[in-house]
Formats: sequence, C-alpha cells, structure tokens
Amino acid sequence: MNLRNYTLEDIILTALKSEIDSKNFYTKLSKQVENFLLKERLLFLANEEGKHQNFFETLYGENFPDKSIVLPKKNVVPLPELKIESDLIPISKVLQSAMDAEKSAHDFYLSFSERYENKPDIKNMLLYIASMELGHYRLLEIEKENAEKFEGYNIDFPLMHIGP
Repeated sequence: MNLRNYTLEDIILTALKSEIDSKNFYTKLSKQVENFLLKERLLFLANEEGKHQNFFETLYGENFPDKSIVLPKKNVVPLPELKIESDLIPISKVLQSAMDAEKSAHDFYLSFSERYENKPDIKNMLLYIASMELGHYRLLEIEKENAEKFEGYNIDFPLMHIGP
C-alpha cells in the first residue's frame, strides 16, 4: 500500500478511526452470536483494537500536540469497511469480511511503519501492530472454517451460531 500521497495526520487519523470502527464492529458482533466461545474471541479482538486505538491517540498527541483529535467521517486512506449488511448473512461471510479488513490493516501498518525509519521505537510498534492484525486474521480464519462446517450441516445448537 502506497501512503506517500497522504499526510501523517491523515494516516494517523485513518488508523485511529479504523481501530475504533473495528472495536465497535467486534463488540456489536459479539452481542449477536450465541456461541460463547466465538463471543469470547470477538470480545478479545475488540479489546485488542482498543489497545491499538490508545496507541494511535498517543501517537497523534505526540505529533500534533496543539490539535484535538477530530475523526473523519470516512477514512482518507481507503480501507475496507466492517459492517453487517443483514442479519441473514451467514456468519462465515461476516468473518470473511473481517478477515479482509484485518489483512488490509496489516498491509496499511507495514506501509505506515516506513514513515518512521528515523524513529525505531515507533516503527517497531507499528510493525508489531501489523503482526497482531495478521494474528487477528488467522484467528478469524479458524472461526470462519468452523462456521462453514456447521453452516453446511444446516444445524443449530446453543453452543454454535450460524449467522450474526
């Protein structure tokens, strides 16, 4: 992902908005699933995104100490949006959408880290967050595979969930 055409402020605000949106998405989705194991994983992801949010709020404050954070309504840097379009969409499709967003976030943070070649502590944190996003992708991938198995059987048990 090429971020050279964006200002540092736009990139940080995009990262911040993306983390807030992801946290809200996982929190909302956790309230819609009945599978207690999936619910816990989604809450874990929401919590992780909240930690990333804190990092970007701090980074913004360090780079723009005289400005207040004002999030754009839409991300300046194009990243996939996380949303549940319908309650009828199978959970596997929702999880695939989340996987796509996590992969894009990974690529975004790798590119973002290139802005901090002269600040290894920030660069390394961005690389760490990128690797965490890839870990989120893998966690979601496992849940998606499980969901697809049970969706294929067209069965519903209290400990598993077929749709959001």
